Amino acid sequence: MAYLGIAVVAIAKPSFIRAEHPMAADLAIDRTASSPSRRRDLVFVVNPRGANGRTGKEWEKLLPYLRSRLGSDCNIFESLTSGPCHAIDITREAICEGADAVIAVGGDGTLHEVVNGFFWGGKPICSHDSEVIHTTALGLIPLGTGSDFARTFRWKNDPHEAIERIAKGLRSRIDVGVVLGRRDESHYFLNVADIHLSAKAGYVASRYKRFGNLCYVIGALQAFWGHQNRDLKIKVNNGEWEVYTKVTALCIGNAKFFGGGMKITPNADPSSGDFEVVILQDFRWYDFILKLHKLYNGTHLSVKNVISKRASSIEVEEVEGSNNNIYVQSDGEFLGFLPRKFFILPAAIDMIQ
Repeated sequence: MAYLGIAVVAIAKPSFIRAEHPMAADLAIDRTASSPSRRRDLVFVVNPRGANGRTGKEWEKLLPYLRSRLGSDCNIFESLTSGPCHAIDITREAICEGADAVIAVGGDGTLHEVVNGFFWGGKPICSHDSEVIHTTALGLIPLGTGSDFARTFRWKNDPHEAIERIAKGLRSRIDVGVVLGRRDESHYFLNVADIHLSAKAGYVASRYKRFGNLCYVIGALQAFWGHQNRDLKIKVNNGEWEVYTKVTALCIGNAKFFGGGMKITPNADPSSGDFEVVILQDFRWYDFILKLHKLYNGTHLSVKNVISKRASSIEVEEVEGSNNNIYVQSDGEFLGFLPRKFFILPAAIDMIQ
């Protein structure tokens, strides 16, 4: 596959990439230029069906401003996703060909896929071009149902403000969380991974995206139906196994927010080199309702039966004898069931901030 002078090695599914500033097919891109005058190659990954189609409509309205603001200094490549995991493939292709940045356009789901596209086989992806002297940065234009990751940086849900960040091009390194599955397959997350009730609530909430952020509250209330708190075994930083009884939810935060604005891990910092782990024990449905405001404003750590700790790695299993499948998700994406291991990759990605 090629997109106007950039030969793309197809890793999996083919992706459609449309250039906004075309170049002659035989014009080689100067990847060695280090002067400020070198045009940056920016790949915008757009989920047009996000937020019940609102993302695609807002993107079309945003394009004229994006072209006028970035077009004089950047080559703009637009890629529309065609289904689940397509953004992963697009991102991998762009990084292999030395793109300066891959920008996720949409909600946390699109951002989650783009982040996973920065890795392959448990390792970061690098450009195939040995003359490329820069790393590919991650960018975000929030247009989806939920923009929880943006909230950690106190970014407004304003795409014009996001374009200004991209225009400035300032970068800083951020951490990435890793989830290891039962067969040691790796899955990556920027925001929050969670276990049991909150993960089941996210799974249910995915059916109600048409209601906006209210879908997370609907999901939580439905998840409580038939819910039972469970005893879990937890190992932090390769230490000894400990049993935590009557666990309602366990949240592993690289960033602060999930569930449409719940500040569940209020002390998490994606540049700290570790997670904040928050464990809720013995919560009932009425506890959730009465303490919902504390979950949203991040003051729940002082509540009885809430534990917070720091960890660079954590393993979680069911206590022997437990027969129920316990849900696991990261960044709102369902990953399956326990057991799982989570660990941090410090300063793993350049983020445009």
